[in-house]
Amino acid sequence: MTDKQALVKTLDFQLDIQSDNESLLYDAALEARSVYNEAIRLAKRGVDWDVIHDRVADDANLVKNTTQRVVAKALGAMENYYEYDDFNQPSHTKDGTYPLRANYEEGYNLSLTDDGDVAFRISTKPYKHVKGILNGDDVHLDVLKTALTSDEWRLGTAEALFHDGTAELHVNVTNTEQAVRDKQNSQTVVGVDLNEDNVALTALSKDGVEDTLVIEFPEIKFERHRYFTIRKRVHNAEKWSVLNTVEGQEERFVRDRLHKVSRHVVEWSQQFENPCIVFEDLKEMRDNIDYGARMNRRLHHLPFRTLQHYTSYKAAFEEIPTAWINPEFTSQRCPLCGHTERGNRHKKRFKCRSCSHQDHSDRSASVNIAVKGIEKHQEWTVPALNSLPTVRTVRRQASGAVDAPTVTHDTATGYHTDGVEGVSD
Repeated sequence: MTDKQALVKTLDFQLDIQSDNESLLYDAALEARSVYNEAIRLAKRGVDWDVIHDRVADDANLVKNTTQRVVAKALGAMENYYEYDDFNQPSHTKDGTYPLRANYEEGYNLSLTDDGDVAFRISTKPYKHVKGILNGDDVHLDVLKTALTSDEWRLGTAEALFHDGTAELHVNVTNTEQAVRDKQNSQTVVGVDLNEDNVALTALSKDGVEDTLVIEFPEIKFERHRYFTIRKRVHNAEKWSVLNTVEGQEERFVRDRLHKVSRHVVEWSQQFENPCIVFEDLKEMRDNIDYGARMNRRLHHLPFRTLQHYTSYKAAFEEIPTAWINPEFTSQRCPLCGHTERGNRHKKRFKCRSCSHQDHSDRSASVNIAVKGIEKHQEWTVPALNSLPTVRTVRRQASGAVDAPTVTHDTATGYHTDGVEGVSD
């Protein structure tokens, strides 16, 4: 049994503009910013969202399809704010450029040249076009060329934007035929515990725990706090142009790191037989967070949802299914004896008050997530867990993962004393 679903991938390219009118693209990107700002402003004023599209389009000097796509993204940002993040309301006062969004064959077109290149044509404003050749990674170019010639692929929305002064085109392509294995036909369940500074993974099969790993990324937490401090100072100084630049730098930094971490999660999961990656459904948890202004800001700003999305779509392209479970008590339950209470966990240390099992608290949570994943999505039973393998950590760096084990002995119930083996601080 297979569960077929559309697989979407974003391909990034640089634009080699050959029509001597690059300024048209830049001017249109400035107009797109005005469209975005106006849509956000109207939404904040309480204007009916169904009315905003037409009201903004009447005054915009862009191709109608592009205007509609930019407005849709603005309203999507407002919807995301209302649903997930009460601490990060979209701004309607930013300046600079904003990506031009367009549908294939409406706002942009692609074609293969006789030389084997991919030519583009982007409609910047009514009856004005920018033309040229796409440059980029060979893998991305190969996927795009396949999408242009195969009935199994469909080209979707693209964004033309300026990144550090360089014109780029980001194209969404969809493979409508590639099958993702049904999650119920999995031989291994990978529990993923997302935290402020790491991702803990546990692969659980019918034979028990196959392996565990903790991927650390403390630089994301550090840099987000640093950018928060910078934004606060810049805001107090009313340096709005600097504020926009800082926010863009933070967004690009976090997105880059999350792509690296999600890629590592998928690559690690691939080593196991028929894996299924299981996440916690964190929406309800975020809604219930109330630990004071400072802690609320930190927890609401954690990129859990984005990291889950990046991991899920990368896994889908490797035919690996993903699933979600209720996060209740995953951090408090002992994976060996099942005893559950808040006192079992203290920061990164887990010590069961019933059986005295000690563990890295995030790894322990990932075991419980894998167990719940089996119980909810698999027909086979959870194996008996009498001991757990070594806690091993790797740290994500900008250049890749650095393998640095921090614990050198297997964890086993009743074997350890505080602060010795099986506990990674």
